[in-house]
Amino acid sequence: MKIGVFTDSYRPYTSGVVRSIDTFTAELTKLGHDIYIFAPNYPNCSREKRVFRFPSVPAPTNRDFALAVPFSFRLKPTINQWQPDIIHVHSPFLLGRVGARYAHKLGIPLVFTFHTLYDQYVHYVPFAQEVTRELTRRFCRDFCNRCDLVVAPTGIIEEHLKKMGVRTKIKVIPTGINLEEFTQGDKNWLRREHGIKSEEKILLFVGRLGQEKNISFLLSSFAELSREIPNLKLVLVGGGPEELNLKRQAAQLGIGQQVIFTGTLNRTEVINCYQGADLFVFASKTETQGLVLAEAKAAGLPVVAVKAFGTSEMVRDGEDGFLTPENKDLFVAKIKELITNNDLWQKMAARAKNNAQLLSSCQSALNLVAEYHALLGKKHNHFMRSSV
Repeated sequence: MKIGVFTDSYRPYTSGVVRSIDTFTAELTKLGHDIYIFAPNYPNCSREKRVFRFPSVPAPTNRDFALAVPFSFRLKPTINQWQPDIIHVHSPFLLGRVGARYAHKLGIPLVFTFHTLYDQYVHYVPFAQEVTRELTRRFCRDFCNRCDLVVAPTGIIEEHLKKMGVRTKIKVIPTGINLEEFTQGDKNWLRREHGIKSEEKILLFVGRLGQEKNISFLLSSFAELSREIPNLKLVLVGGGPEELNLKRQAAQLGIGQQVIFTGTLNRTEVINCYQGADLFVFASKTETQGLVLAEAKAAGLPVVAVKAFGTSEMVRDGEDGFLTPENKDLFVAKIKELITNNDLWQKMAARAKNNAQLLSSCQSALNLVAEYHALLGKKHNHFMRSSV
């Protein structure tokens, strides 16, 4: 099967969307399918086989992110020569709309994965935020209803889409994780690299340093926690537009020496961080799935997270971690409970690792392929009936 993937977010940019695309691409390729990715170009981006790069400009609100110019003279001949069987888009904007247009032109199925609660990102718009929020919801709903299938990473997102007015069939297929990755890694790398003492407990966050990740809440919670419990480090893995502001906040809270900003790391180093930490902390309220939560669990890390859309299905409260409201006292209390009770930590760590086995990337890819085949069968039957 030939699958054209259109995305506004792709390497070298790092995000959950990129991780999802890379994970599914690897698994689908193993299953013998041919994937062609259509994505924005980045400066000094190396040429890759089966990756079509559109010209792009830096996003005004995040200079690390490239906005594709959704036009290229090379696109039509590339698609006509390759002849995809199905188009799968990962955004309702820019390149997602290009993909939708070609699916319609070619008469092939259009699939859309709803990765992002777009209306929760209006803080990047400097004016008319409530109007923008409502327009964004309508735009996303209308785009979903143009598709043949919408993939939701969790059941909660499926319900959210239905409430928005999405009538297209929705299938819940989480982005899986490569469990094999988490049998590897250097548990001592993080401590060696940053001079963390053996008696210090490490709280870990992995993700983009943007407003929507609510890292300011993590810092203020950690400041309170560190006043009660000595020998703690908070490690923030990732880069993003809020990095300087967060460093200033850490200094103002008096925890500048206890918070480590690693910047963007390669995949091996990220795995090493998971393996070397004691606990995963997460406060984002905009996740559709929260892939890093699954990765943390695969590494045997209990999770303390703010209860929100995607996190509610990824963390089993009281079993492999804790979910709390966005309340600093409650959040701190649950972290404290885990890091001061070794028996509880051991029990939750074991359950986290065990529960992560349900999120195999291979199984997720097989589920997606089954949906692709069902759509192609429908299109074929419709063609046969209309030809009679």
